[in-house]
Amino acid sequence: MTPLEILLLGLLLCGFLCLWRVMRGPTPADRTVAVDILGILMVGFCAVLTVITGKDLYMIVGLSWSLLAFVGALALAKHLEGKRYHD
Repeated sequence: MTPLEILLLGLLLCGFLCLWRVMRGPTPADRTVAVDILGILMVGFCAVLTVITGKDLYMIVGLSWSLLAFVGALALAKHLEGKRYHD
């Protein structure tokens, strides 16, 4: 087993643990953090796929994913605070 395959398995395990925290999290803040970490793991997964395949398409997908995850985390944090769109 190569080190990159071990890294992919580790990222997959961390992804399942994050999904468990999303389903099981006692507070909405715990679930928000787990979803944010899941987005970071997906970016790491895309980076490893870029190294394995040599195609830069995966890195573009990872960068797009990170931007969407950032905006989503901001929107969810604003929603959990109870603020509206114009606040």
